[in-house]
Amino acid sequence: MENKRFLTAQDVMEMLGVSLSYSYKLIRRLNAELEADGFVTIKGRVSTQYFMKRIYGLSKVKEVE
Repeated sequence: MENKRFLTAQDVMEMLGVSLSYSYKLIRRLNAELEADGFVTIKGRVSTQYFMKRIYGLSKVKEVE
């Protein structure tokens, strides 16, 4: 994706090769996790950074054990 801060259901659908309805379901799930942690969310969009972290296990900050 071209450096987007937020992904739409259409973006998620294309990235994962899933249906549009499943994309919305996944976004709702990820946003619920963020809301539980006290973050503000936008319906129908998910943070690109959080999406990459949760789906692919990627993040910009590497954890050191």
